[in-house]
Amino acid sequence: QVQLVESGGGLVQPGGSLRLSCAASRSIAITTTMAWYRQAPGKQRELVAQITPGDITNYADSVKGRFTISRDNVKNTVYLQMNSLKSEDTAVYYCNAFSVRAGTSWGQGAQVTVSS
Repeated sequence: QVQLVESGGGLVQPGGSLRLSCAASRSIAITTTMAWYRQAPGKQRELVAQITPGDITNYADSVKGRFTISRDNVKNTVYLQMNSLKSEDTAVYYCNAFSVRAGTSWGQGAQVTVSS
């Protein structure tokens, strides 16, 4: 497995922006698909965005056009740029890494609260 550490969460007003970062403890360049999930109170954890080793991205319909996932394979870090935030984006955001060799790993979560 790989250790993942998220940062960048916080409180933001509706319409604002935040950028989440997820630093991995080992190289994620070649074999690892990275993703962001979120879990709001009383709801199931859901996929927000995903990026493959070949930089193919996939987004939940609810965030398309507002969120952008990217990766820096030199820094072993994945980012989630969140723009035009809405109250319904409030959740704990989790970083996820998957590879066939190492399996699935999760970060500890970062709270994002969108409120005026």
